Amino acid sequence: MRKRVAVWGTGNVGRPAIRAVAAHRELELAAVVVANPAKMGRDAGELAGVGPLGVRATADGAALLARGGLDAVVYTASADTRPQAAYGDLLACLRAGANVVSTAFYPLLYPKSAPAELLRSVEAACRAGQSSVFVSGIDPGWALDILPLLLSGAVADLREVRCQEIFDYGLYDQPEVVRNVIGFGGPLDVLPPMLHDFALRMVWEPMLRILGDGLGRPVDRVETHVERRPLERDLDVPGMGRFEAGTQGAFRFEVRGLCRGEPLLVIEHVTRIDGACAPDWPYPSEGRGCHRVILRGTPDLYVTVHGADALEPGPAGGGNASAAARIVNALPAVCAAAPGVLTPLDLPLIPGAGSPPFPTTPH
Repeated sequence: MRKRVAVWGTGNVGRPAIRAVAAHRELELAAVVVANPAKMGRDAGELAGVGPLGVRATADGAALLARGGLDAVVYTASADTRPQAAYGDLLACLRAGANVVSTAFYPLLYPKSAPAELLRSVEAACRAGQSSVFVSGIDPGWALDILPLLLSGAVADLREVRCQEIFDYGLYDQPEVVRNVIGFGGPLDVLPPMLHDFALRMVWEPMLRILGDGLGRPVDRVETHVERRPLERDLDVPGMGRFEAGTQGAFRFEVRGLCRGEPLLVIEHVTRIDGACAPDWPYPSEGRGCHRVILRGTPDLYVTVHGADALEPGPAGGGNASAAARIVNALPAVCAAAPGVLTPLDLPLIPGAGSPPFPTTPH
């Protein structure tokens, strides 16, 4: 019997999540939850850019859970700008017996390092509903855990694992995040929220610890490093307005996992709003964005990943679609797992399980 699944949120990850559920032979799209009143009552397929799917969007998540009958929820609504509401949604889903997969809830990426009070409340909800939660995506997510772990099996004498995201954020359709969270267009004497040591550790330290555990070389200590560069010209970005010369135009950070005093594991981001900024920093081998894993050993191994999605153009679209596919494809294994907070190390190999393509209507 197919698992009945709700997709909660229809933004950049929610749209491809709807398509991924609809294409999965073991899943049934049972509901879609939206926050925007203009989306209420619309067909899920219309919201996702495909043909009709026969499921109408609702704004009443509480009523949906009260009706019961859901096996799982794909939660893609933001937890950054509305943490109290998002964590309330998560606990309600778990208590109602709905397993949850999500790209939000970064503290749950690695439960051993999650805040104790948060972990207690989530585990209590899992026990009450006999449910599980799995948080992943692309970065943080599969490009930092299962991909380097798989590749490490083809390298001897492993001395460093470096996971890179190299991306032009002029393509990222989230103006508020680009300006106010990441800091593009802001003064260089003010560190934006995402680049504080606390934020870098919250999002990416769990990935280092999962990777270290998977390699059998646990991380002893984590350190961070941030560099920033100014724009050298005024720049107009469609949909986001003007970014003035002298403001933040590029940043590069590393989150390093030290094993026995050596930085064995490194997560590196090189992020620009203008492709001409910081020309001495790495660029994608093609296009304007990629993820790359570099393993130093015998041999040195370089693997670069580009995502493309016909309905979600640009590197961000391909990345978001792969993040959605990762958590949706994990659903059968998450539903079968023991109750609790799961990591990739608790799950088997997750293959794709789509059925024949459905008719699409690009935006």
